[in-house]
Amino acid sequence: MTLRVVGAGLGRTATLSLKLALEKLLGAPCYHMLEVMGHPDHVPAWHAAARGEMPDWHALLEGYAAAVDWPAAAFWPELSEAFPDALILLSVRPAEQWWESADQTIFPNLRVPPPAEAPEFVGKWHAMCVAMLQARFGAPVDDRNASIAAFRRLNEETRERAPANRLLEWQASDGWEPICSALDLPIPDEPFPRRNDRQEFQNRIRSLRP
Repeated sequence: MTLRVVGAGLGRTATLSLKLALEKLLGAPCYHMLEVMGHPDHVPAWHAAARGEMPDWHALLEGYAAAVDWPAAAFWPELSEAFPDALILLSVRPAEQWWESADQTIFPNLRVPPPAEAPEFVGKWHAMCVAMLQARFGAPVDDRNASIAAFRRLNEETRERAPANRLLEWQASDGWEPICSALDLPIPDEPFPRRNDRQEFQNRIRSLRP
């Protein structure tokens, strides 16, 4: 199996909804940060990638038809080169809305290390995420203005670097149609998935901590 979609959007741009939608469309798993939670053995590979030591992408993502959300989206240039026929899907939302969401979900868990009594995996996952933010995000996650500027910069870099014939810019309100059109697939006769609101995210994180 090969990746048909490489996501380039940051977390909190409807990436879990995208994961579910792409799994429906492609009939195969879509990689997402949730997959890392289920595969602790992947954490060292992503941590090494943050240090500039790229893995064998085909081996790491064997069995997946798409990849969205970080950590994979942080390496969309490398992934799009490794999978040259894949659609590059840039999920976006207004920058201020993105910050408000990230500031209440992702970032609080990255600003401080996990407690000593947390499972070993949580500590390794946290270290990997911090290293990746330093290498690929480039802004302190407690600085609103710097984070918004980084969000905008990364999106603009994707627009500039991705080949126009492979790039799809998408937001949650667009639903099925642009993705199905880009992949030449029929539109499912069901609503587009809507998942991972702030409460759902926070509940998931709490389940990882003692």
